[in-house]
Amino acid sequence: QVQLEESGGGLVQVGGSLRLSCVASGRSFSTSDMAWFRQAPGKEREFVAAILWNGRRTDYADSVKGRFTISKDDDRNTVYLQMNSLRFEDTAVYYCNDYYTSYAITDYEYWGQGTQVTVSS
Repeated sequence: QVQLEESGGGLVQVGGSLRLSCVASGRSFSTSDMAWFRQAPGKEREFVAAILWNGRRTDYADSVKGRFTISKDDDRNTVYLQMNSLRFEDTAVYYCNDYYTSYAITDYEYWGQGTQVTVSS
């Protein structure tokens, strides 16, 4: 059974940093491309960052390039999102999932509960 458990969110000031974690089970994590997504209040869920199964390639949304870093630890079945220089507009619930380039976000059938990130002044 696929399970995704996100953690690490919280309240942070503008310019601050957070590190999100996501433990993924129920699949072969070491051969899975993984991604982070987020959903702000009143907005659709959007792509944030992705990492190739072997860690050799990463992709980022333009809005987070240079500020966020995605990584994965196969020994811990965990994908991370290091978020620096946080802005008000980064406030959202953050989710991890497998990453399928052919998928629209609405194609994903399963999501974890996510972790709330709130950026304040």
